[in-house]
Amino acid sequence: MGKKNKKREAETNSPAETLTNLSPVTAAATATADSRNKKKKHKTKAEKVTDGETKKADEIPTVTVAIAGSIVDNAQSLELATRLAGQIARAATIFRIDEVVVFDNKSSSRNNGAFSNQNNSNENDRGASFLVRILQYLETPQYLRKALFPKHNTLRYVGMLPPLDAPHHLRKHEWAPYREGVTLDEKPTSAVGTMVDVGLDKNVVVVQALEPGIRVTVAMGTNQNLDYGNENSDVISCSIFMYHVVSSSKPREDTGMYWGYKVRYASNISSVFSDCPYKGGYDHLIGTSEHGLVVNSSQLNLPNFRHLLIAFGGLAGLEKCVDEDYKLKEKNVRDIFDLYLNTCPHQGSRTIRTEEALLISLQYFQEPITRAMQRDVS
Repeated sequence: MGKKNKKREAETNSPAETLTNLSPVTAAATATADSRNKKKKHKTKAEKVTDGETKKADEIPTVTVAIAGSIVDNAQSLELATRLAGQIARAATIFRIDEVVVFDNKSSSRNNGAFSNQNNSNENDRGASFLVRILQYLETPQYLRKALFPKHNTLRYVGMLPPLDAPHHLRKHEWAPYREGVTLDEKPTSAVGTMVDVGLDKNVVVVQALEPGIRVTVAMGTNQNLDYGNENSDVISCSIFMYHVVSSSKPREDTGMYWGYKVRYASNISSVFSDCPYKGGYDHLIGTSEHGLVVNSSQLNLPNFRHLLIAFGGLAGLEKCVDEDYKLKEKNVRDIFDLYLNTCPHQGSRTIRTEEALLISLQYFQEPITRAMQRDVS
């Protein structure tokens, strides 16, 4: 197979280079936060903190799954669609997926890849926008959801879903070297730094000056006493005792701890590749289909990879998704991916639903991915 350089032209900053993990509840909210940060350059000085972390984060292999947003349109009710999204979130968490990309099936020359069609009203989302919102909500620690997600009709049934129980979904009584938090409007009494709610009985103060309403990862240090470095502490003027905001990749770098998945919207399947947030793009692409090659998991040898992507089609499969993308017209789906595999041969049902295919395939790829990572380390 030839190299797919055209799909990998975009080389944007990796998630490790982004200090804060902005809550992408709406595209408008993100754009507003960006504009505020540009106007107040002194409030982005914490970017320096992550500069030294970028290279280390880029060295950690990542696994991305891409899913067609149209799969929720086949659900007969909002409740069933919510359950479907919950299954996808659980599968992504169980198998330590780093990024979930939800793409629209049908292409449009007017769509530039930005997630511009999120529904800010209280009406139900549909398709990709629905799936993006639910996946983002479930990945967010419970104590941050009220601050980051306004009430929305789409979220009506999320309370019935089983929790992800990911390592960063900490309880109040649990201590960890890192916690997810949200910056607050409230000012610390010392007038230095920013108040952050990290899900404990008391808010903490971080050194960096940041806008309110931003999701951040906070390094909690080694002292489990919350008053240590709190705004009421006598040593608050000494920045060494204050908490620090770090890259969201830092917990995995330092401890190997899984820290949740990122969610990205793509306007079509070609945007899944071209808008990759990792430097250099995805270096190994795998498509899944009942028409793919049959290889035993124990015999599948994946190359050493930095950023692996596994794609799942919609109701009519990946072939239809590619056919509907105007950028990929007349291209053979097998030429787009490095591997095109059938991960569940000899199926008894004529159809395998995407949420089922996701669980089956991620289990299928677990050993090959582990072997590839071990070779890379050695």
